[in-house]
Amino acid sequence: MTTLTEGRHTAEYLLSEAEGHRSRDNIKIASGAGVVDPGTVLGKITASGKYVPHAPAAEDGSQTAVAINYARVDATTADVVAAAHTRDCEVRADALVLNVATDTDAEKAAVFASLASVGIVVR
Repeated sequence: MTTLTEGRHTAEYLLSEAEGHRSRDNIKIASGAGVVDPGTVLGKITASGKYVPHAPAAEDGSQTAVAINYARVDATTADVVAAAHTRDCEVRADALVLNVATDTDAEKAAVFASLASVGIVVR
């Protein structure tokens, strides 16, 4: 029998958000970011204003967690416009996609604090 694995669902990480999509923005995910799943924590590259998956060791702005990707997108070969939660929402910690290097409780707490600074509360 074949075993099927279900991927992440659009906004499955979301607990609550402000009315009228005030919590979301359309953002541009940079080419080369690959497939970005819902719930992926994002950083913003300072020079371009584009987003990529949060990279704690980077020095280009993406080391600061500032948004969460809303739905699956493929930015492997081209920039992609995507929806993201950028403020005024509550999210489930266990449903977020963190960088693989973010594996200690202290590192996770730092990411969650960074998100809290822009109004994203991690529960």
